[in-house]
Amino acid sequence: MNGRVWYVAYGSNLARERFQCYLAGGRPEGAARHYTGCRDATPARAERALTLPGGIYFAHTSQTWGGGMAFYDPQLPARTAARAYLLTVGQFADVLAQEMRRRVGADLDLSEALRTGRQRLGPGRYETILRVGECDGHPMLTFTAPHGALRADLNAPSAPYLRMLGRGLRQAHGWPAERAASYLAACPGAREHWSPQDIAGLLQDAGAALSAECR
Repeated sequence: MNGRVWYVAYGSNLARERFQCYLAGGRPEGAARHYTGCRDATPARAERALTLPGGIYFAHTSQTWGGGMAFYDPQLPARTAARAYLLTVGQFADVLAQEMRRRVGADLDLSEALRTGRQRLGPGRYETILRVGECDGHPMLTFTAPHGALRADLNAPSAPYLRMLGRGLRQAHGWPAERAASYLAACPGAREHWSPQDIAGLLQDAGAALSAECR
């Protein structure tokens, strides 16, 4: 395994600056939580945009963003836009620990995930690891809930969360606001509450604000 794995992000960590808070610590824009960061704060060694078979859904309630959180379900009839970051195994373990609001520092034995494609570490919402492929000789891993969308307590995502997801989709895949909005509005949990037009408005406003910050 060479001590490296690809962490495959499909939610707010699509946005590089948001994911950087998991590595180096900090509070992302629009979030109500400060992250401690990894033991090793070195930036990802490489990044890749990719798509996965299956889809995302929004469920439970985020203490960071309010509203539903994104989870990956490989059985959904869709495609998931994702972004992979090449990390050390220790960094991957620390990212997962922060996702579960635990202290960083505990290493993981990922042998079951590498051997079978799936490993459940516990009952937590992001404690099921899935192996979703391999790239450049390194396994590609993500984490999600132990259940799929059909058994989930669906919940609509908040506007700040959708803005961060839209930023990540623009960064990683180059999608305009309209395409990102259609993608997000089609996801279970969001489609019952958000229209593509409403999400596009959020993303266009966020894009205008980001452009103003860069000038």
